[in-house]
Amino acid sequence: MVARPSAALDELARGLGSSSTQSLEVIPADLTEPDAPSAIVECLRRKWDHLDALVNNAAVLGPIGPSWENDWRRWQQTVQVNLMAPVALCRLAIPWMTRGGAIVNLSGGGATGPRPNFSAYGTAKAGLVRFTETLALEVADLGIRVNAIAPGAMNTEMLEAVLRSGAQAGKEYHRAVEQKHAGGTPPQTPARLVWYLASPASEGITGRLISAVWDPWQDLAAHAEELRGSDIYTLRRITPEDRGKSW
Repeated sequence: MVARPSAALDELARGLGSSSTQSLEVIPADLTEPDAPSAIVECLRRKWDHLDALVNNAAVLGPIGPSWENDWRRWQQTVQVNLMAPVALCRLAIPWMTRGGAIVNLSGGGATGPRPNFSAYGTAKAGLVRFTETLALEVADLGIRVNAIAPGAMNTEMLEAVLRSGAQAGKEYHRAVEQKHAGGTPPQTPARLVWYLASPASEGITGRLISAVWDPWQDLAAHAEELRGSDIYTLRRITPEDRGKSW
């Protein structure tokens, strides 16, 4: 388990580490640092001889507001954490997945459509989905599956950042207020999808962006052959013909 050093990380580690049936390794790391991925993997490879699954969950929302008004250093850091770090971890993990395995990248809001006032976050997440699709084809012969998930709108620190930004968030501010009141997506929902995609139960499913909330992912294994070679659950350009136009 890797995250920035914090009291919350320590508390979670104590809770998860209380089970006698599992071994938990905690590595404090800051993925805004370009050298962090290699340090993480080097540390873990001293403990284990292979890797079964990698979950790239770390993310920051980044600067909020019109792109030209964003702090450029924070914009770049957002892309570093949300895109460059997961790509680096995937690159380092694949040679270590000597028995095959699974990679799950968390994407989400902004990947499938424009997200005004959240340009750094949306750009990075869209890039992560296309990287997921590309990597899935590259590692298919190695027995490694690579998928991305949209976890749903959860009441996390990202929501609090939107609420603090006020008018800078545009229309999303009002949606955030409603979400805060309603409760958002329970974290257990995307966690179950991550577990499914990391397990042998999802054999044959790769190169997809799957919504934890809206897609019938529990039954996807039954449709693995239909998914293979199709563009279902992928990012694609829409042409006039797709919308019944002839121009």
